[in-house]
Amino acid sequence: MNFWWILYTIDGLLFAVVAFTVLYFTIFSIASQLKRRNETKRAKEQHRYIVMVASHERGQSVLATVRSVLGQTYPQRLFDVVVISDHETDLTNMQLAQLPITLLTPNFDKSSKAKALQYAIFNLPKFKIYDAVIILDAGNIVKPDFLNEVNDAYSSSGTKAIQVHLLAANRDTPIARLDNIFEEINNSVFRRGHQAMGLTAALCSSGCIFDFQWFKANIMKIGSTNDVEKPLDGLLMRDIIYVDYFDNIFVYNEKTRTVKEFNSRRGHWFRAQIHSLVSNLRFLPGAILNRRYDHADKIIQWMLIPRTVLISIIAVMSVILPFIYWSLVIKWWVAGALILFAFAVATPDYLVDKNWNRDFLLAPVIALGGVANIFTASTNEATDRVVGATNWLKGLKIKKKKRKKY
Repeated sequence: MNFWWILYTIDGLLFAVVAFTVLYFTIFSIASQLKRRNETKRAKEQHRYIVMVASHERGQSVLATVRSVLGQTYPQRLFDVVVISDHETDLTNMQLAQLPITLLTPNFDKSSKAKALQYAIFNLPKFKIYDAVIILDAGNIVKPDFLNEVNDAYSSSGTKAIQVHLLAANRDTPIARLDNIFEEINNSVFRRGHQAMGLTAALCSSGCIFDFQWFKANIMKIGSTNDVEKPLDGLLMRDIIYVDYFDNIFVYNEKTRTVKEFNSRRGHWFRAQIHSLVSNLRFLPGAILNRRYDHADKIIQWMLIPRTVLISIIAVMSVILPFIYWSLVIKWWVAGALILFAFAVATPDYLVDKNWNRDFLLAPVIALGGVANIFTASTNEATDRVVGATNWLKGLKIKKKKRKKY
């Protein structure tokens, strides 16, 4: 086995994975520009909603979210607000308690968004009846007509799951702007582009609406993960439920401002993606054979390389290969040009300003920290499991000794 054979093999396999991701992004980026939703028709009936806000050590951010929801022009008798305040300060809880909401204050040893939502469902009064549940994060801000728009969308859509447009509430740092760019690329590729091609849209971390009975029956099935959208996506696909996307309904989302927080969040998302892929990969052959293309596409999405890692791989190969074998690098340059084209098409015009090029060039640098964060967190998680298993074995040995003594 010589050096050139190893080089060709690594180059070929790596490029095949990268090329698949690049092609996927390019197709749906172009599709996102082909068709736009017409204005939503006014609903003839008003549904009853429950708005759930999970908050973990967010302080004043959750208060801003709750106040924006309570300021709706939608009839107040037709919606309730539930805040799951996990490890918030006494001052924050006292301020929340003064508002006309249902305040739940669990104290989880290991907090997660899934646990918070499950706790809320478990503690709802049995006599409360709702048509749909709206999931928001602490820090989200909505306009006064948000629930009116949601009601129109929910009535006209005819499906049990809806995703609205997450829009950045802040663009005050390069990291916040980069996070905003990636979010809008997600909206173009995984939501508007899919919708244009007749496929189901992907869920976001917030701004999603579900049929209440479906949500109540399925939220307990997703475990204790902090990223609930991917497990819920998988359950929706198994139940053959189409996720509709409304690009003209906005939820303003607070973006991360630091590299550490950005990488930490991306690391969580990447691990959630791997977990979802492993859990659902067995359904791919059946989804293809039964022509359940939405389900198959969802599983394929989880096979894609994360964008920051994708850019880093292309950048590294494009720089290194000319010094090893010049002809091998041409296809990497083409892939790089194609993915930049796809990202440019998927990025809304309002984001293409004087900071766009400079912010986007940060992505490969940030990706290195993100990859390190993924492996560090994975190593820590594995270490915790080993320590837990060791302590469990020690406990068994102590019990055996006590039994022999007596």
